[in-house]
Amino acid sequence: MLLTTLESVPGRKTVRHLGLVQGSTVRAKNVGKDILAGFKNIVGGELKGYTELLQEARQEATNRMIQDATKMGANAIVNIRFGTSSIAQGAAELFAYGTAVVVE
Repeated sequence: MLLTTLESVPGRKTVRHLGLVQGSTVRAKNVGKDILAGFKNIVGGELKGYTELLQEARQEATNRMIQDATKMGANAIVNIRFGTSSIAQGAAELFAYGTAVVVE
């Protein structure tokens, strides 16, 4: 599966548009990461626990979007975007979407 944030796949001709594909996941923080993040807020620096949490969520949302495109018969997804939103206190959604296409 070819993935790109561009509107087309460079060097490939788009022969069919199949429509919107999407994938999402909702992740919650855990107490251990919250405690470590609290200490980091005092001294500064990267919140690695949260960085890893978001990387895992982004990968899971991307995998679900690819599964959606595969079911439609696509071999590429173009114009991919990501979004986040807060669902509840301590839980956030990561959303991936794009356009499924068939390219030569």
